[in-house]
Amino acid sequence: MINVTLPDGSMREYPKGSTAMDVALSISEGLARNVLAAKINGEVKDASFSLHSNCELQLLTWTDVEGKSTMWHSSAHLMAEALEFVFPGIKLAIGPPITNGFYYDVDLGEHAITEKDLEIVEEKMRELAKAKNPFIRKEIAKEEAIAYFTEKNDPYKLELLSELTDGTITFYTQGNFTDLCRGPHIPDTGFIKAIKLLSIAGAYWRGDEKNKQLTRIYGITFPKQSELVAYLEKLEEAKRRDHRKLGKELDLFTFSAKVGQGLPLWLPKGAALRERLENFLKKAQRKAGYQQVITPHIGNKELYVCSGHYEKYGADSFQPIKTPDPNEEFYLKPMNCPHHCEIFKARPRSYKDLPTRFAEFGTVYRYEQSGELHGLTRVRSFTQDDAHIFCTQEQVKDEFKNVIDIVLYVLKTLDFQNFTAQISLRDKEKSEKYIGSDENWAKAEQAIIEAAAEKNLDTVVAYGEAAFYGPKLDFMVQDALGREWQLGTIQVDYNLPERFELEYVGADNQKHRPVMIHRAPFGSMERFVAVLLEHCAGDFPLWLASDQFIILPVSEKYNEYAEKVSEFLNNSDIRGLVDDRNEKVGKKIRDAELAKVPFMLIVGEEELVSNTVSVRQRAKGDLGKLPYEEFMVLVQKEIDIQLSMNSLK
Repeated sequence: MINVTLPDGSMREYPKGSTAMDVALSISEGLARNVLAAKINGEVKDASFSLHSNCELQLLTWTDVEGKSTMWHSSAHLMAEALEFVFPGIKLAIGPPITNGFYYDVDLGEHAITEKDLEIVEEKMRELAKAKNPFIRKEIAKEEAIAYFTEKNDPYKLELLSELTDGTITFYTQGNFTDLCRGPHIPDTGFIKAIKLLSIAGAYWRGDEKNKQLTRIYGITFPKQSELVAYLEKLEEAKRRDHRKLGKELDLFTFSAKVGQGLPLWLPKGAALRERLENFLKKAQRKAGYQQVITPHIGNKELYVCSGHYEKYGADSFQPIKTPDPNEEFYLKPMNCPHHCEIFKARPRSYKDLPTRFAEFGTVYRYEQSGELHGLTRVRSFTQDDAHIFCTQEQVKDEFKNVIDIVLYVLKTLDFQNFTAQISLRDKEKSEKYIGSDENWAKAEQAIIEAAAEKNLDTVVAYGEAAFYGPKLDFMVQDALGREWQLGTIQVDYNLPERFELEYVGADNQKHRPVMIHRAPFGSMERFVAVLLEHCAGDFPLWLASDQFIILPVSEKYNEYAEKVSEFLNNSDIRGLVDDRNEKVGKKIRDAELAKVPFMLIVGEEELVSNTVSVRQRAKGDLGKLPYEEFMVLVQKEIDIQLSMNSLK
């Protein structure tokens, strides 16, 4: 007999060799009908996996992240089976689950696939799902696996097999389809009730532009049709909120093939939006004791060799910049931190100077592959709201907590109310990914864990997600559609101060090594603006809106009065303009609504005589007539409320 410990702490006894599904059946048949997989001692396995020793067991259903992932992995296999039926002779590459759904990369050969074909594949998937074919796992010898895929003439599976060792290879079969896969999978295809294939894209084999471009087919499945309907409605809303669409409609940014892929161009309204965000954070930083610095866009190769960025980011950097001097080599900077280390080192430092806080809106460059570029969320040039704090060991935790306060202030002021703080630690099994001593890593990790606890943050721990030079606290923010984004980040670093030999003279008149804290509350201006655009659907809070008001004269003879009101409001630091087009007021109102202007001020004969404006607030309707001086006070009070509601202590 073996002891099985369940998530609630209870322990049950079962015969050795019992499966996770046997455990589910012993609890209730209703539970067993919903089990998709099992987590055994922290590792996700098939529900049919046999238990041979004492273990901790969690039965995974659709409500669990791992349960969804397992079903979507199985759905990718189901789609591959349907694709082979509809397009005989295709070659299959890989088909993993993703955050929402799954995809499969396929080499269609002579076939061409269209959106119409997806409907045919979908229908075949439904037919196969109804057969309730079980997913059968089989351990197989490498020689036999090679023979199978050689007969199928599938070079992609053969390449994957070449990297596997004998004794570690497993096949999964459902119905007439067999695939190379380590699993796990759901018990049978019958769990898949609702199916939608979403899109077709191109993808290079193994993400390498030198390899053949394959066809990537995305899909998603659910155990209920109603859930699929709700998801598709949310998808439509996401399209409506797409920052690329809104950025164009609101005249914020653009891209140019002549300038280059992944290099955004900020238009006047977008540049002004960025400036308002920067000034908002700069004001908070001044209050918190930060000093503004500016560093070049390039640096000598030796700078990044010293920091470790050349070793870790060299492959993702732009090609080196050559000069007439053959001994010189420069790079577009991938990070601001090495430059800030050199600023700290520029003069002797005392313990009385610490903490020293350097802040910079610094533009950095990474050579992202073209297939991974996406609007403002994945670019090759982006500006970080970067800062680096140099402090003593004793100051680390308090400084870290102060940075948490700034991040919370930013998120709450911009209405990101739902977020989780992810404590990102190193992968202890892959030490080669990181620099620095175990002792320094342990101290840095402990400081983050304690600071997060003392600030009462809702936290999760993610191993393997640390930066190469230190652990970090990442703020995982949910937008209005429930999607999760990583925005702000704070990192503790003992390693760069050692690499750059940074020193300060302590109270004991001896030289000591400072600790470095990296932080970026926005993360990057590009990504933050993209997420904010989609979160608020372009309907920015009043203090951030490009135009806070628009004046709509009912006819041309009131244009002069409209300009007088506009001049007064703009001189009072309230942004806006006059729509003096020869159009009906109804059309002007509709256009202003589409432009997401918070206030529309309608002026005609009555308003001219009484020195008032008829105020219409977007999404709220008419507020009545007000003297325009009172409207100015109303707007200023609303802005003050928005910015002081979560004021930084």
